[in-house]
Amino acid sequence: MKVKRRLQTVFLKLALLGYCGVVFSAESLELFNFVRPLDAVKVTTQNAELPSVKGEPTQQGEVLRRVTFHPSDKPGLTLTPQSAAWDWSQQKMVKLRIQNAMDWALTLDVSIESVDGQRLTTRIALPAGPVQTVLIPLQATSPRDQGMRAGVPMPWVDKGQRMLLADTVSGALDLSQVKSLALTMPQPKAVQHLLISQFGVTAESVTDAAYAAIVDRYGQFSRADWPGKIKHDEQLQQSAIAERKQLQAWLAERPAQDKFGGWTGGASFTASGFFRTEKRGDRWFLVTPEGNPFYSLGVNAVTAQQSATYVAGREAMFSELPKAGDPLAAYFGTADSRSSTGANQGRAFANGLWFDFYQANLQRTDAQQNPAAWRARSVERLQAWGFNTLGNWSEVDFGGDAAMPFSIPLSIHGDYATISTGVDWWGAMPDPFDPRFAMATERAVAIASRDHRENPWLLGYFADNELAWSGAADDPRGRYALAYATLRLTTDVPAKRAFLKQLRDKYRNHSGLSRAWGIELPAWELMEDPGFDAPLPNAEHPAIERDMQAFLRLYADTYFKTIADSLEWHAPNHMLLGGRFASSIPEAVEACAQFCDVLSFNFYTREPQHGFDFATLRPLDKPLMVTEFHFGSRDRGPFWGGVAEVHKEQERGPAYAHFLSRALDEPQIVGAHWFQYLDQPVTGRLLDGENGHLGLVAITDRPWDDFVKRVRQANLDAAAMILKLQPQEAKPAP
Repeated sequence: MKVKRRLQTVFLKLALLGYCGVVFSAESLELFNFVRPLDAVKVTTQNAELPSVKGEPTQQGEVLRRVTFHPSDKPGLTLTPQSAAWDWSQQKMVKLRIQNAMDWALTLDVSIESVDGQRLTTRIALPAGPVQTVLIPLQATSPRDQGMRAGVPMPWVDKGQRMLLADTVSGALDLSQVKSLALTMPQPKAVQHLLISQFGVTAESVTDAAYAAIVDRYGQFSRADWPGKIKHDEQLQQSAIAERKQLQAWLAERPAQDKFGGWTGGASFTASGFFRTEKRGDRWFLVTPEGNPFYSLGVNAVTAQQSATYVAGREAMFSELPKAGDPLAAYFGTADSRSSTGANQGRAFANGLWFDFYQANLQRTDAQQNPAAWRARSVERLQAWGFNTLGNWSEVDFGGDAAMPFSIPLSIHGDYATISTGVDWWGAMPDPFDPRFAMATERAVAIASRDHRENPWLLGYFADNELAWSGAADDPRGRYALAYATLRLTTDVPAKRAFLKQLRDKYRNHSGLSRAWGIELPAWELMEDPGFDAPLPNAEHPAIERDMQAFLRLYADTYFKTIADSLEWHAPNHMLLGGRFASSIPEAVEACAQFCDVLSFNFYTREPQHGFDFATLRPLDKPLMVTEFHFGSRDRGPFWGGVAEVHKEQERGPAYAHFLSRALDEPQIVGAHWFQYLDQPVTGRLLDGENGHLGLVAITDRPWDDFVKRVRQANLDAAAMILKLQPQEAKPAP
């Protein structure tokens, strides 16, 4: 209580001294003022300085004091109370009045520590421009608390002031005994300057204000503008008419091709009636059912069914939602996306009422919309833009349209055992030794192939998606996480029984294993106990690593063979297109090459060669498809720039062209699929809250014109290159 009275006295003295500038609100408590400092707070610097005791006035009449950060590891300043500790138990946020004194954005790290050693940390991107109030929540928080992958862009203007809310804060704090707040810059290469005035705390939370009315009636971000942003319904309708004329002109300019999108005019291959692969010289090719070369230029998630976003509990984020009785109210629905997967863990607003802005915008554009017309227009767009494949998760009804080659994901679900590698982004690993996994695979393949056994338009099937073959990269056990996790389980898990059998067949008894692994194992039965902790691989005992590798290869072989055998029975005419690796281990890649027709990887890198060492793939002598890549930005509405982010919209097209060009340089690569067709909702998709600007098309169903033009040209260049690369003398098919 004494501390609080003293701080209030400081605030009063500052007012009496005649400080002119922004005054914190009634709910706020100023702790220190850099322009008129008193002794309530001690300031220490580390490779930084306050070069002048005088403040510097801004154009708005506010006075701030310069802080200079010198090149070093972590230059900064630390604020501490002159005595005792701060009691912030009734406070919700730290407030700092700061101006970036440079012409570029600066990165500022903030660390708040309590007497017991607990710490809250956050990193702030401080843009150049006028003074702003930086607000730091006094508890761990992230955009997931708002139901989305990335938070609302900062700063924003609230009641005439520029505000910057730190949306990601990590750690914990004893708020009753706060001992310091540190502001540092991570490794500046040159001298950097900030201007700063007030430091304080507030019992007021501005999070609700930061997210209020951020989505307009069309599902667009309301606080920014950009070329092509929709302002009225007539704009939607007029741009749709103009687009149809452009598509017809582009379709007429396509290179000569067969009905499946294979390019004609070069060497021919043997026609088999279905898609297949063939190697000529050192280059692999996909071959259409009619015997022409086919480089799979695809787009993932060509669907109108994945654009809904939850509104329940966060209605204030939306400036206008349809009222009851409005025709657009037909695009409300309910769902429950809560799950324990890494992709969805800790997300709020993951169930209840949702609204689909994309479907509503289709209705605004053309009231006569129907699913068949939407699919036809989507195919027309993709073909005009130089694409020839419907990638993973596209609308299932495309399979019956006989309009464009498509792929099918094998999503295998069941009550079989699973094993956690500690990542589990989409769930734990399936246990392929469990007979129930084979049953679930048989069921999934039978259902997926039921209507497509003789369908020549089907490129092939994918074996699940982005399984967690390895653990966290910073975990010393990460490379062999699946093996270590298996040994920690109980013997009622089939994978553990398979691992123990493999070891027992090799070593016969516990003594042999003890010598090979350098451990004391008094009895074999101790390995059967749950929680068995195997040693890390080491140079003195190389058998540990060899045994881990042997088990992982057995695991991967069993997994891929189970799927391949089932597909051979149910769909013998079609290819198994691999496991869409995001993380991988050599054993899984080698097994995939043995049992699948094509390897598939999701590469979110500048070019495919940055995603994998192709020198290790070439000996496998297998064609490869890049089944996901993208380049996103944050300047067209949705807040997330994707896994591979570029600085601005104008950089997405060149990044696409560069990636595709480098893919064509790799003779193993037979295709590349963009993720995805549509932008994700501003407030996050139902599945996991992802809210990225990743699409060829906006939530308004309007294509991103400049991006699409560059993509189209890159695709046309790819067609010309493939025709040029082909040997003219056709070899007999094997």
